[in-house]
Formats: sequence, structure tokens, C-alpha cells
Amino acid sequence: MNPEINHLYGNKIRLRICGLCWQKDQLLLANHRGLTTGDFWAPPGGGLEFGESVDQCLQKEFLEETGLRISMGPFRFACEFINQPLHAIELFFEVAIAGGVLQKGDDPEMAMIEEVRFMSGSDIARIPAPSLHGIFSLVHSPQDLKTLNGFFRI
Repeated sequence: MNPEINHLYGNKIRLRICGLCWQKDQLLLANHRGLTTGDFWAPPGGGLEFGESVDQCLQKEFLEETGLRISMGPFRFACEFINQPLHAIELFFEVAIAGGVLQKGDDPEMAMIEEVRFMSGSDIARIPAPSLHGIFSLVHSPQDLKTLNGFFRI
């Protein structure tokens, strides 16, 4: 594991707020470098800070990572990820684009965003499973994320 990841996030619970942003049948994903040994594609999102609302967090993270302003839609599902020393709870919401221009942003905690783009189900299917967020192991196709609900351990 990247020592910087361990230092920032290790041995504590991290609450992440994530957005599912659709453009027709394509899902917006960000490629994070340094979280694993290679690429790691996941919906945009980030850690909730003390005193910050969930809506504020999601808007901030999308603007930082993608250049897009969004409005938060309905809550979809929650996931828990535990792989010592990491422990994350992630809340996923539908989001809609309210403005901005899609561009590769950055993560202020750690420079790790390599690319952001809308991807079709066939694009996502070509990405090796270890390089995809665990939510994709819960569904047959990315479109199924639209109907996923509940709490999952990944």
C-alpha cells in the first residue's frame, strides 16, 4: 500500500460521499492513481469533513475532481470497505450536472486523479476487476447501479 494513503487514511473510519452522475447510458468515473498498484476507477466523491453537510461535500468533491457543478439527487445505497488498515463507509447519491465543464481535477489531499470521463457499460466491462470500485462487483451492468439499494460490504 502507498505509505501516503496509509498515513492519511489508515487506522481510522473514513466517511465518503460519492455521486453517480449519468449522461444518457454513460457513468462518470475518475481514475485514481496511487490507491492500488495501478489504475482505480470509481465514481467521484470524497471524505466528509466535520461541520460540512453531505450536500456541500458532494458539490465540493465534484468541483475539485471533475470541474462540474452538481445538484444532489436521491440516496441510492451505502457500502462498507475494510481492508486493514483502511476502513471506509461510502454513501452513494444520484447527482445531476448543474454547470461547469468536465475536466481532470485534483484531490487536494493527494495528487492522484489521472483522468475523468463518462464511460459506457462496455467501456467499464473492459477494465479489469481489481481496477474498478467494488460496487461494480454487486451488479451485472453499470446500469444496475440505478436500482441498487441497501447496505453492502465490498
